[in-house]
Formats: sequence, C-alpha cells, structure tokens
Amino acid sequence: MPKLKTKQKAAKRFRITKNGKILARKTGRRHLLGTKKPKRKRHMRRNLQISGGMAKSIRSQMPNV
Repeated sequence: MPKLKTKQKAAKRFRITKNGKILARKTGRRHLLGTKKPKRKRHMRRNLQISGGMAKSIRSQMPNV
C-alpha cells in the first residue's frame, strides 16, 4: 500500500485538537471590517468547532494529523 498523504488545503484551514475536535476560523474577518459592529468582529475571533459529516470528510483528508 502507498503512503497516505495529507491534503495540504485541509491542513492549512483546520486544526485537530488532542481530543479529536476539529477547529476552523470563522469567515468574514478578512476585509470590509469598517461596516461590521465591534461585537460581531469580537465573536469572529473565536474558532468554530466542526461536527457531523463535514468533520468526517475533513478527517479523511488529514489521515496523519
């Protein structure tokens, strides 16, 4: 069997914790920040926990992480 390789696009976007949870950055934090309320921007600082079918597909792309 050949080695399983990690998809780099997934490795750059997602992080797997020690407990196996998958974290991703929230969207909307790149540009046009002047029109967004401070509370909204503050909440976008936190990471988002991915669950369900999306998490399953991300795990398959990152077998060695």
